[in-house]
Amino acid sequence: MSRIVQIAFILAVPVAIAVALFAVDRTFGLPGAGYDYVLQIDLPPADGEIGLPKVLGPPDASRPLVVLDPGHGGHDPGASSGAIREKLVTLQLAQAIRDQLLEQGGVRVALTREEDRYLMLAERSSIARRLNADLFISIHADSAESDDARGASVYVLSEKGSSQAAAKIAARENESDTVNGVTLSSESNVVSTILLDLSQSEAQAGSIEMAQLVLRELQDKTRLHTNRVQSAAFAVLKSPDLPSVLFETGYISNRSDAAYLASEEGRATISQAAARAIRVFFARQVGA
Repeated sequence: MSRIVQIAFILAVPVAIAVALFAVDRTFGLPGAGYDYVLQIDLPPADGEIGLPKVLGPPDASRPLVVLDPGHGGHDPGASSGAIREKLVTLQLAQAIRDQLLEQGGVRVALTREEDRYLMLAERSSIARRLNADLFISIHADSAESDDARGASVYVLSEKGSSQAAAKIAARENESDTVNGVTLSSESNVVSTILLDLSQSEAQAGSIEMAQLVLRELQDKTRLHTNRVQSAAFAVLKSPDLPSVLFETGYISNRSDAAYLASEEGRATISQAAARAIRVFFARQVGA
């Protein structure tokens, strides 16, 4: 699907709604005309690529760079529990991990988003590749039909998920590239169905090592859903040349987990553990 057709799909629904509202109630109109309703639509950049975020930390390009990706954002809130929204929880956690790393020094950090904005899945991993990152971590908060499910888990890319539940989670997260049911991914169906075999690659080995380190640092400090690395076909992890993990920090569909993730205590515990895991990962890369 061409970029022009994609934009047309994005515009169609909100414009139609705005026109209908205008016809029903004259309080909906154009800015500056005495009306209260303003329709704002963020269009994709003309050159097809979004701007790169600022890299924080030591001004030395030889220092390792981790890109933290707060999941969801903008019109895509992710999972929710009352007033708690996944898109805000993930942003706060990413910022807390960033602050931990910067305080300790030696590691450069960038966030794919610093505010409540929408990014396509391909744009998230593309940011990391364009920055020549050494590690990519996508941060999420899980959800389940049963509110009994609790705890953190860590995923790496795999053509065949480690469980049926993992496959369902990946399918749900991959739907983030849709608006009103319209797929926004710029990749063709052929490309999206070809999952690279990374089992023997350096990047996949790094992904698994990083996932194991996160679980190790979290153990005995917070609740784990499983202490084994999980795998699924997450679209955001499809970077064959970059160690990448998806960190499900807890189940936002569980009241206790949701409250913990939104609390200062929860953010501190999770961010400290994640920062330690990142530093150990990079230390091992240097010593390898």
